[in-house]
Amino acid sequence: MLVRRTVLGGVAALAAVPVIIPLARAQSGFDAFLEGVRAEARRGGISAATLQRAFAGLKPNQRVIELDRRQAEGFLTWEEYRDRIMVNPTRIANGQRNYNDSRSLLQAIETRFRVSPRVVVAIWGVETNFGNNTGGFGVVEALATLAWEGRRAAYFRKELLAALRVLDGGHIAPGRMTGSWAGAMGQPQFMPTNFERMAVDFDGDGRRDIWDSRADALASIAHYFQKSGWREGEPWGRAVRPPAGFSLDDADTETKRSLRDWGRLGFRAEDGGPLPASELEATIVRPNRGSGQVFLGHHNLRVIRRYNPPVNYGLAVGLLSDRFG
Repeated sequence: MLVRRTVLGGVAALAAVPVIIPLARAQSGFDAFLEGVRAEARRGGISAATLQRAFAGLKPNQRVIELDRRQAEGFLTWEEYRDRIMVNPTRIANGQRNYNDSRSLLQAIETRFRVSPRVVVAIWGVETNFGNNTGGFGVVEALATLAWEGRRAAYFRKELLAALRVLDGGHIAPGRMTGSWAGAMGQPQFMPTNFERMAVDFDGDGRRDIWDSRADALASIAHYFQKSGWREGEPWGRAVRPPAGFSLDDADTETKRSLRDWGRLGFRAEDGGPLPASELEATIVRPNRGSGQVFLGHHNLRVIRRYNPPVNYGLAVGLLSDRFG
């Protein structure tokens, strides 16, 4: 489960459920909790100096608790999500500019990781607006609050200990280690355990700095996709026009067929042209809360969804990536 996905996507209209914890009682229990984390971290090899810096003046963040308790009460349609949130003219223009400005860097990243630079830039754009909105919460404070407060405590405690290891490794200073309310960090919005597995030092300065190094941030996204099974040179998918009599409600979304076979069944490109006479396999993909748009999705769409599972996210990232390069 990628907890960070409730933070920046903008899909859900959310209503806060106030949770007020008396300050004195909260701080007393929180301090005791931190002592337990401190002991566990020290046993794991994290230095006392790192823990002193990370925990200095730390208090539970009431806003983090409030955001964690929110419940979704409504959703945007696919068309609203696609056109207003994800693939809007401003994001397209900013993405094209950032793609062109970073062309040499992206080519170097592609050479190393064999992942499409277009999808790397699309992820960068939808996650943090090309690095301009990485979140304003202290990651240690947010994770400590969530691990202490009790809901999904084990998960967040694991992420907190990983965040402490990141600090102990010297990759970022405690004051600069900011992110979402759920602890997702930097321009790629990695949780700390994903940072440990996927972040890379692409600029060669000895730190994996996904906050302030564009090279490290974009290469880390590419590394995530490489490790998730990205197939070089293959498309993610395409919008299609189904044959007459096609029922969206009864569509088989499991069976894989080649594009050649989908064409024989009467599927065409969205503009009415023929599908490629290719043996590349695809499945029918239906957006959630859509009004009729249909896609054929390839293996790389499933890889995009390993970054963030919702089908509408994957489709929107794919469509946005098509607008670059």
